[in-house]
Amino acid sequence: MSDLLRLRPAATAQMIAVFDDAATIAHGCAFEVALARAQAAHGVIAPDLAEAIVVGVDAARINPAALAEEAALAGTLAIPLVARLRAMVGGAAGQALHRSATSQDVADTVLMMQVRAAHVLLETDTRRVHDALAMHARVHADRPAIGRTLLQDAMPVAFGLRLAQAARGIGDALAMLDTAVATHAVVQLGGAAGTRAGLEGKGLAVIAQVADTLGLARAPPWQARRTGIAALGVALGILIGALGKVARDVALLSQNGVGEAREPLLAGRGGSSAMAHKRNPTGCQVALSAATRAPGLVASLLAGLPQEQERGLGGWQAEGPVLVDLFLLASGSAAALAFVAEGLEVDEAAIVRNLAAAGVGDDIGESAAIIAELLGGRKD
Repeated sequence: MSDLLRLRPAATAQMIAVFDDAATIAHGCAFEVALARAQAAHGVIAPDLAEAIVVGVDAARINPAALAEEAALAGTLAIPLVARLRAMVGGAAGQALHRSATSQDVADTVLMMQVRAAHVLLETDTRRVHDALAMHARVHADRPAIGRTLLQDAMPVAFGLRLAQAARGIGDALAMLDTAVATHAVVQLGGAAGTRAGLEGKGLAVIAQVADTLGLARAPPWQARRTGIAALGVALGILIGALGKVARDVALLSQNGVGEAREPLLAGRGGSSAMAHKRNPTGCQVALSAATRAPGLVASLLAGLPQEQERGLGGWQAEGPVLVDLFLLASGSAAALAFVAEGLEVDEAAIVRNLAAAGVGDDIGESAAIIAELLGGRKD
């Protein structure tokens, strides 16, 4: 059983795989192995116990469906996962597994490992959108077109200026996400109440090794401080909105009465089940659907910020699924618009016709210079 019919139209297959059951279980196992190795390296547990954990832990032996049922009963994935791993390893080593850690350490660290992987995928497609828009903006930097304000004909602008503004918005949003990931996609290891109890004063060294092993930044415990999760969600929401801006403009430009730009043709895409003559902006549809859903998801993360004392009830448990949904939506939006932007069809005759019909001349002011400013170049 799967929910690909729901997920795949809105997200890329690669992004879905980052957060799927197999990846989640594998990361949970990697956390426990990294913790055991770090604790052995710093004298918290015996080396032979750590070696038995390393050898005994096998993510492939865990049935995701059965684990999901157990997690639903337990209230957290970590409880049944740790129980299975302890049974798998056995003996004193099994009891040493997960020492000084707690369920939220597993959940938060696994999520941040997935965030790092998701960011790499998302950055690639988002950069494609930005670069394609920037290319078209430079090509059309001197082409007069009718500008539109409040959805009405206004004054002339360079056709490329609209594209340059969109590219800059996406670039700015991506930079915000880059900063959020670099700052907040960090290891979590605080133990039962966030005090690193049981690590025998070696907590800093153990956390440093675990973080390095898992490819995360080092950090003090943050289980009661959820600003980092909120920052990641806000950055994703801004990026999805910036991508949606491109989709909105291309969709408007592709209307029959305007016709200045349209999505590239792709067999099987953009048709209608009832009207064969239609050429629908389906890539824009994907991005605009994501932009419609994202604000509510971001609001959920903000609503979870006032969590109770050392570990909240219901707040942080809501964050993982919400953040995953935002990454999934962002991936689908970026991938769809990368195709649209790279193959964008610009109808120069329609641009000339619409500008002439507006009767406002062709003075585009300093459009070309502004494009250069927006895109990091100069227009002398």
